[in-house]
Amino acid sequence: MDSGVGGLSVLRHIREVLPHEHLLYVADSAHAPYGVKTPEQIQTRSLCLAEFLVEQGAKALVIACNTATAAAATLLRQQFSLPIIAMEPAVKPAVAATKTGVVGVLATSGTLKSAQFAALLENFGQGVNVVTQAGHGLVECVERGELETAATRDLLWKYLQTLRQEGADTLVLGCTHYPFLRLLIDELVEGRMVVIDTGSAVARHLHRTIEASGLLSESKQLGEEQFWSSGELPHSQDIISRLWGKPVSVSAF
Repeated sequence: MDSGVGGLSVLRHIREVLPHEHLLYVADSAHAPYGVKTPEQIQTRSLCLAEFLVEQGAKALVIACNTATAAAATLLRQQFSLPIIAMEPAVKPAVAATKTGVVGVLATSGTLKSAQFAALLENFGQGVNVVTQAGHGLVECVERGELETAATRDLLWKYLQTLRQEGADTLVLGCTHYPFLRLLIDELVEGRMVVIDTGSAVARHLHRTIEASGLLSESKQLGEEQFWSSGELPHSQDIISRLWGKPVSVSAF
């Protein structure tokens, strides 16, 4: 589940490590971005999405959204007994990777203002300078499918320049929408920043969790995917197919 299509960047990694599982994905695009909403609004939407996925027979839930994790992961774990895997910006590996001692974090304002992010800095950010930048407007660019337009490039350039000027040599992508802008990001950082995305780590954690819980599929057949979106359906089908890499059918949520 995600505020929109960004969580597909995590779903790609999940499909790689769990080829035999059936995957359900809900994009709450009608209510994106979550980063500008109150914690209470995010909790309401997250509960709605989680209840729907449980009704569809989900045996584990991935909150493929840093902002929803910060606002609603604790609540969802109180409400549901199934394994719940959540996201957080990869501050710990970024601190280990930096050579300059300056780590840049690009995330939504909701994530950066959260108590969870403050705890991350307290636990793993000691001894380095963690510079944060809210990526206002980037989620909307991805939701519209504007991955390589001049306007998106200009917006990214402004944010990345701010982090580079502070000396950051490591960039944490703290929103699951941002990996879909990776081509532009790599072009703009010109090899001067190590870019860290948490999608693969989340997928591995999910694999370990369902295996330890005895929930791993024993099927030898490849799993299928089902997609739902609360957004305008023709556009949702177009953008989800584009980001997933092949034509898919998207149902209304």
